[in-house]
Amino acid sequence: MRKTRFMTAAICAVMLSAMTAFHAYCDTSASSAAGLTSGTETYVSETAEEAENSSETDTVYNVSGTDTASASGSSALDTSDLFSSRDLEQTADLTGAENITVSDGETYTISKEGVYVVTGSASNAQIVVSAGDEDKVQLVLDSVSITNESTPCIYVQNADKVFVTTTDSENTLTVSGTFTADGDTNTDAVIFSRDDLVVNGTGTLNIVSSENGISGKDDLKVTGGTINITCTADALEANESILVADGTLTINSEKDGLHAENDEDNTVGYIYIAGGTVTIEAGDDAIHATTIAQVDGGTIDLTAAEGIEGTYIQINGGTLSIAAADDGINAGQKSNFATPTVEVNGGELTIVMGSGDTDGVDSNGNLYLNGGTLNITAQSPFDYDGTAQNNGATLIVNGSETDSITNQMMGGGGMGRDMGGMHGGMGGRGGHGGF
Repeated sequence: MRKTRFMTAAICAVMLSAMTAFHAYCDTSASSAAGLTSGTETYVSETAEEAENSSETDTVYNVSGTDTASASGSSALDTSDLFSSRDLEQTADLTGAENITVSDGETYTISKEGVYVVTGSASNAQIVVSAGDEDKVQLVLDSVSITNESTPCIYVQNADKVFVTTTDSENTLTVSGTFTADGDTNTDAVIFSRDDLVVNGTGTLNIVSSENGISGKDDLKVTGGTINITCTADALEANESILVADGTLTINSEKDGLHAENDEDNTVGYIYIAGGTVTIEAGDDAIHATTIAQVDGGTIDLTAAEGIEGTYIQINGGTLSIAAADDGINAGQKSNFATPTVEVNGGELTIVMGSGDTDGVDSNGNLYLNGGTLNITAQSPFDYDGTAQNNGATLIVNGSETDSITNQMMGGGGMGRDMGGMHGGMGGRGGHGGF
């Protein structure tokens, strides 16, 4: 489990965009020569270790306690090293890759680092990754279809990191019945990982689940490809973080769209969106973070009971459209690491609220509007318990431009319609080095 530190950060969001050329697939005879067998046998890759080694990393926030990042609009997260170059590569190096063709009722166990190309169509088949603590495994989905009744289609028991990469193809993973546990582990997702997981590629991955779509017990990253998830529980969930660099993500969930939370540690569980196209229809929260929910870019369309929920919510860029039945954006005390805060430094936000006791932007603490445009249609556009400042944002409320931040909580503590003025914040430095 990663330790959380609160330190000062250099402000940057480095997005590498490295692409490697596809090499020819290894043929079936080569796979047989390498000792690959079907059924419940173990797949062992003989490829060389990757040149770059991973290292344990820390989660770093630039806000803590009663401090905020609002003074200069500095990033609430240190985003400089969240994604490695390999995370952002959308094609796999297939030199020495092994082939897996799925068959009905078979389990395929991968015990070593390497690249594995998965093809075929099957029912009640499973890919299990049970590799070493330092091993990186890449599963290349090439027109694969798996439909299971009660077990994950992909189950990562142990590895350093696993990449699920689509080729330019259509891939579908489905679990239709009640999930069965693996001992004390409730493996309740179509893709279930106990370790770091990256989903990327150039093709399409369709996930249909009777519970969760993709679950990661550490970091869960989406960096490319087209991902469509239909589920009755959370579409993407992770204990440590959910990080979206790019890709097209379409979610229809009866609970949360993106959910980052660790039941045993409320100092982790953050969500970061740097780009891509994210469309979510959710029965509860479209985006739910225990600590920080930060949006730096992308096109985001949310329809839910609540659009974005977290302790510290920061919008620095992107185009966001939120239609909500309760709160459009809601900062509450999900974690005690910082004062609940909504901070908008940039971007184009359109929030349309349902009728009744609903709030466009609701903060159980502070509200800082430093830039960007907020176009809110709501009976109650703002609701805050602490300090509110408009330091340069463009506000359009129910069709009329205004400079005022009204407050539904009349008599609330520290309410103000301050213009100008800024609050300084702690800085911090740290990172997610390695990959």
